[in-house]
Amino acid sequence: MNAQNNTIEPAETRSINPKVFTMWLFIVSIIMLFAAFTSAYLVRKAEGNWVEFEMPSLFTYSTGVLILSSLSMHYSLLAAKKDQFNALRISISITFVLGLLFLVMQFYGWIQLVEMNVYFVGNPSGSFVYVLSGLHGLHLVSGLIVLIFALVAAFRLKINAKQLTQIKICATYWHFLDALWLYLFVFLLINN
Repeated sequence: MNAQNNTIEPAETRSINPKVFTMWLFIVSIIMLFAAFTSAYLVRKAEGNWVEFEMPSLFTYSTGVLILSSLSMHYSLLAAKKDQFNALRISISITFVLGLLFLVMQFYGWIQLVEMNVYFVGNPSGSFVYVLSGLHGLHLVSGLIVLIFALVAAFRLKINAKQLTQIKICATYWHFLDALWLYLFVFLLINN
């Protein structure tokens, strides 16, 4: 309260960066989408007419690649905090390449599914694997686009110890996508 004019000063409002807020809204919507699909998977499996098969071995290897990409993304954030610009650019580039490698390996994992006579149509269990991995791959493409913008910003020196919002958004989204794949992969391994 201000003693001179007896008015109450409003409390300081807390705010969140609009870009960070948008990212979190997007993440929540992705979580809801995949929660719906994994729930539908369990309900459909309980109905029967379910053919079990082993997950493609490339899905296991691609999971390792994605974990490595998460490590390089984390290193990007650490480099930005220390104004290590070359390390920042290199680690974002490595993350991008590993993300592309993951997508290529997922595609070849689909080829392994076809070689095991697991197709998109005709077998609900196979259809779910294609849909879940395909939707994740689509979201990973959006992560690669976010990485490109971060890489361009890194080359323009717009990411540094005093301007971390963009790299934090990039890292959070990338780690989320990695965690989402780990969840999906373990879910499919347990429930297939």
